[in-house]
Amino acid sequence: MVHIKILLLSDTESPALWDFYQPERVAGIDVIVSCGDLKRAYLEFLVTLTGKPLLYVPGNHDTSYVKEPPEGCENIDGRVVTCCGLRFLGLGGCKKYSGGEYQYTEVEMARRIDKLRRPIRKAGGVDIIVTHAPMTGYGDAEDYAHRGFDCFLELADRVRPLAFCHGHVHRSYNWAAPRKVEYHGIPVINAFERYVLEVPDRVGAPG
Repeated sequence: MVHIKILLLSDTESPALWDFYQPERVAGIDVIVSCGDLKRAYLEFLVTLTGKPLLYVPGNHDTSYVKEPPEGCENIDGRVVTCCGLRFLGLGGCKKYSGGEYQYTEVEMARRIDKLRRPIRKAGGVDIIVTHAPMTGYGDAEDYAHRGFDCFLELADRVRPLAFCHGHVHRSYNWAAPRKVEYHGIPVINAFERYVLEVPDRVGAPG
């Protein structure tokens, strides 16, 4: 079985990939995925030097993306996109705590998910869910701004992805926090800084 290697990024720029970039550090990577709150220049740097496709969802601090999105990168927020034989579903943003861009109430996020029902059916399912905020109770934090969404639990139950990837909760605040947990057998991964995820290609077609 063919396996796809995904370089997950989120929330803080990795010195190993930016300040001290070396090609061997991305050897074997098929696609780069940003879970949000990263500098536009960082994403553009990586997509240019690696030559790999780079998919992203915006984080709550990525308000500059509205007018100046990262060039050469693909925004999958609110979309289902096939890339490297995998079907990615993207949902950026976090809980609404100050009324800024890319902040949503539980109801608003649930409505965004509902709009994806047809694209999900058309794609024949979803392999990787990419969000900025985590699920409720799985990788989130106690303060309101970093709590997860209940509707992400229902989404994961319905589409049964190979993995659920999120950012928003900085592991630098608590290095004891788990990098990876499971929700009903689904790996839930905090992409903080960088993490390499390897999954089987369930589609079998380039995209």
